Amino acid sequence: MEKFTVTILGCGSALPTTRHNGSAQIVNIREKLFLIDCAEGTQVHLRRNHISLNRLQTVFISHLHGDHCFGLPGLISTQGLLGRTAPLHIYGPEDIETVFRPMLDYFCNGMQFEVVFHPVDTHQHQLIYDDRSVSIYTIPLKHRIRCCGYLFKEKPLLPHIRREAIELYNIPLWQINNIKAGADFVAEDGRRIPNAELTIAREAPRSYAYCSDTAFKPDIAPLLEDATLLYHEATFAESEAELCDKVYHSTARQAAQIAQMAHAHQLVIGHFSSRYDDETCLLEEAKSVFPNTILAHENLTLTL
Repeated sequence: MEKFTVTILGCGSALPTTRHNGSAQIVNIREKLFLIDCAEGTQVHLRRNHISLNRLQTVFISHLHGDHCFGLPGLISTQGLLGRTAPLHIYGPEDIETVFRPMLDYFCNGMQFEVVFHPVDTHQHQLIYDDRSVSIYTIPLKHRIRCCGYLFKEKPLLPHIRREAIELYNIPLWQINNIKAGADFVAEDGRRIPNAELTIAREAPRSYAYCSDTAFKPDIAPLLEDATLLYHEATFAESEAELCDKVYHSTARQAAQIAQMAHAHQLVIGHFSSRYDDETCLLEEAKSVFPNTILAHENLTLTL
């Protein structure tokens, strides 16, 4: 199975604490590294996880609140000091370049690499990135400012070809890629051998959905259908539901309801309010609705 992991670099909310860093995650898909959000201290947690800053290909910013993006200028500055030359692509709400370009012009003048900003429409579910390994879509969220999540959908892997079939039908090497792509094979005696007899299907494609920050928004559930792993903010317990409505965040129970409606395989909750010294109450609340729930914590790596 090809590599597909998510590493939590930070799962706290707006107020810094000694227990949690602000929001940041690394998604590794077949050794391509994608950074989601970039709070203060993100580059320190990257180093603690032995992740090279210059291996980052693309950054996805959910929204322009400080606990999700204040670490971005520092990260880019450090990449310049490390001699990066490859372009860095940054996706985020439509005014992301307006906010960050003046900072980069002032603090990062003379860098040897280009920073390319890609504004996205946070109100639409749309494909924004596509390569041979993964397709990435926006997930419209409901927050106090423009905000979206991101859905990473692995591309299907080509099937294995049966070794015994190669020998039995004397299949030449030049035909193997055609068969993996779905072609039948015509044997030397003229028989057509169906592709299904020649190949073994690979594992089903996996997907990862990142949803932070947002008020309870049931209409996103169909977009997350059958997600292998769902990260959903759970800033407060249900006892603070009225506050959640006011500040456009979700309770742990609401996060679990989204996972249940989306038929997700596993839920990880995060973006915890600083009022909680122990998030066990949030975990228990979520598990009462969606049992396969775990708590995020710094330096946790999840394998899909």
